[in-house]
Amino acid sequence: MKQKIMATALTITLGLSGLSAALPQTASAENLDEQLNNVKEKQSSNEKELQKKESELADVKAEQEDVQAEIEKLNKEVAETDEKITAKEQEIKETNTEIDQLKDEIKALEERIAERDKLLKDRVRSMQQNGGGTVDYMEVLLGATDFSDLVERVLALNTIADQDKKILEEHKADKEAVEEKKAQVEDKLASLEENKAELEDLKADLDSKKAQKDKLMKSLEEEEGELHNHMMDLNETAEILSAQETAVKQEIKRAEEAARKAEEERKAAAAKAAKEKAEAEAAAKAKKEAASSSSNSSSSSNSSSSNSAPAPTPAPEPAPAPSSNASFIKPAAGPITSGLGQRWGTFHAGIDIAQGGSNPVSAAADGTVLRSYHSDSYGNVVFITHSINGQMYTTVYAHLQNRAVSTGQTVSQGTYLGTMGNSGHSTGQHLHFEIHKGSWNSSKSNAVDPMNYIR
Repeated sequence: MKQKIMATALTITLGLSGLSAALPQTASAENLDEQLNNVKEKQSSNEKELQKKESELADVKAEQEDVQAEIEKLNKEVAETDEKITAKEQEIKETNTEIDQLKDEIKALEERIAERDKLLKDRVRSMQQNGGGTVDYMEVLLGATDFSDLVERVLALNTIADQDKKILEEHKADKEAVEEKKAQVEDKLASLEENKAELEDLKADLDSKKAQKDKLMKSLEEEEGELHNHMMDLNETAEILSAQETAVKQEIKRAEEAARKAEEERKAAAAKAAKEKAEAEAAAKAKKEAASSSSNSSSSSNSSSSNSAPAPTPAPEPAPAPSSNASFIKPAAGPITSGLGQRWGTFHAGIDIAQGGSNPVSAAADGTVLRSYHSDSYGNVVFITHSINGQMYTTVYAHLQNRAVSTGQTVSQGTYLGTMGNSGHSTGQHLHFEIHKGSWNSSKSNAVDPMNYIR
């Protein structure tokens, strides 16, 4: 009867022990499922934002088409302005040539006028020396010796008069021509100044149109570039989130497998302990029965001892689960050169470990490689998903020289991931290490201080 009670108590004890061991694993699976749903929500949100940016990019493309039409119009206007400038420059060149020609003509006229002035002055001076009066035509005629001489004298006087008249008329015409050409030069110079001013206006208009075109193009290119960069970031985030979903599923499977294996080991250990206990109790009982039959002098005390069941050996208490903030190892050797927090106006979501030489980087805990790839910002980077005591974590190892693991690979704590390097946006050889409590997201809102978790 006492053996049946002991067996029943042992069965209940084992059953409760199995229940208490199973509960954390159930909670772990539920927690991982919940975090997997969070990852899917992040994926959905990222997809919506990506669609929004694609729509914005389409709007920018449409705007670019409108602006391109405006640019083509500006290009046409620029070409027309170039033609006007060329024509105006040619016109200015021709005007300068005409002005130079007029100046040469004026110079020639002024030289002839000066020569006539000298001739006329000489004539006047000669007349003054000969009496200071006009020519006495009657004296000239009466002084003729014969009729023939008279005719010659008359003809000579007419020739002199005609020459004087012609000289005076040419002199007057040349002076008028000089004044006229000088007026033409003034007009040409005024036209030249107007053409030059118009040319400057055309050039200023041309520069303005070119600047307007360049500004429009630059603005659209910058806007398109920003959208493309943002979409690249969103696409990179989408790839990480998609890989993260797969990694979380693998971690759930790994956690369930680990729980199943731990449960089997626990049951085997409990069965072994129960068997050893039963064998010990049976041996103790047999020994006491043998002692009772061989010693009648102590029957009363032996009788009392045989009627009471031996006290069961208490089952060992399960070892407490390791604390989550002591489940990671430092991934690389070297001093901490930068901690978590604000740095240069941005949030530094992890710590930097720097050391020269060939410095290996290891996995901080067991897990599944979420993604191993080359990023423009992180350089060679490895993301790992971990399930520790029912809590999911994500670790990031950035700026590696090389990557020794691949996406989807299961790794153990201490597994070689690569060598510390200087790839991506990095100013020197170091490891940028992040721990995210839960899933990774682009805002890094789950980032925690690794110094509180590594040992």
